[in-house]
Amino acid sequence: MTANSMDDAAVTNLQNYLRIRSVHPNINYDECLVHLRGQANELGLSVQEFEPVPKKPILVMTWEGQEPTLPSILLNSHMDVVPVFEKSWKHPPFAAEIEDGVIYGRGVQDMKSVGVQFIEAIRRLKNQGIRLKRTVHLSFVPDEEVGGRQGMGEFVKTDGFKKLNVGFALDEGHASTTEEYLVFNGERSIWHVNVICPGKSGHGSLLLPDNCGEKVRYIIDKFMDLRQESKKKLENDPALTIGDVTTVNLTMLSGGIQSNVVPEKFTATFDLRLALSVDHKEFEDMIKRWCSEAGDNVTYTFDQKEHYVPLTPLDATNPYWLAFKSATDDLKLSIKILTFPGGTDSRYVRDMGIFALGFTPITLTEPELHQHNESLKIDVFLKGISTFEKIIHAVANV
Repeated sequence: MTANSMDDAAVTNLQNYLRIRSVHPNINYDECLVHLRGQANELGLSVQEFEPVPKKPILVMTWEGQEPTLPSILLNSHMDVVPVFEKSWKHPPFAAEIEDGVIYGRGVQDMKSVGVQFIEAIRRLKNQGIRLKRTVHLSFVPDEEVGGRQGMGEFVKTDGFKKLNVGFALDEGHASTTEEYLVFNGERSIWHVNVICPGKSGHGSLLLPDNCGEKVRYIIDKFMDLRQESKKKLENDPALTIGDVTTVNLTMLSGGIQSNVVPEKFTATFDLRLALSVDHKEFEDMIKRWCSEAGDNVTYTFDQKEHYVPLTPLDATNPYWLAFKSATDDLKLSIKILTFPGGTDSRYVRDMGIFALGFTPITLTEPELHQHNESLKIDVFLKGISTFEKIIHAVANV
């Protein structure tokens, strides 16, 4: 195949993958699995399928290395995409249409393009007759967009994952608006907390004691004050990014049955992303103190409470990093190290003591994760394949 025909085939592969409506909620992943099995068959890669949670399948393609007993390389991507508001799109979100060298589709940045780049990079390496020292696994997982706990979160606990013998993993990052490539070696801990503020119910015309509204106001004020502290940190230090601070957002406020009835409770729900510098015990003790100060019987529960997961080291203790950096240097890529602002499957892999980096080779592009009209320039997509070709070759020969 010529270079042009390989590029055309890669774009077609991406379009076909984008046209699969693996969109939340209630995803049936069967069409994804059929497509990916076909790709593995074309590449001559073996396939394993796992289902640690019913209807949450995981497909792993494997290219065995020359020294298969060495720790392997994992190239991870997720099959699922977030919902769409179809009327707000200029192109149908699952048509993968191309206009002026730009491909539009839900998941084209987050992160079906990366999954296809992995596949196409392996295809090109194999077409050159290259053999790698370490085994390379390509994993395609479900449910990352709803937290990944029933996808990679369960998979890493299984014997099937342990037998992959992973030493280093690559997963998603996000697009960069500049020429710098963004590399993420850690993530903040996600806490979703509900603060329950009970009180005396009664008629809306009275000033009853033990009022749930007063209690929830105190709680909201405390969390919003903390939010302001983080905003000031970012404003006062341009070197900081959103991943360097604790973010606080009030995401749900529930309670009440009628406009003239004081309810018996209000519940405030907060999305918290704890900076890596935060002591988790001290932070929870602070929440406990706020609840005590707010009034009688104020309590809290967690929908999600992640523990601290160490950063992947970027020094001589991590030979995969040295290989990754050598490859990007050879490609003359300018890279910037950051803490990922959201949550990816990398945190589950790092929690197993495995080195992992988040890296999406998309530059000079506005990040459009979860947005209307998610898009990607075709030339940027194709350049990313060549970038991964170099990086995979380097890390798999450590």
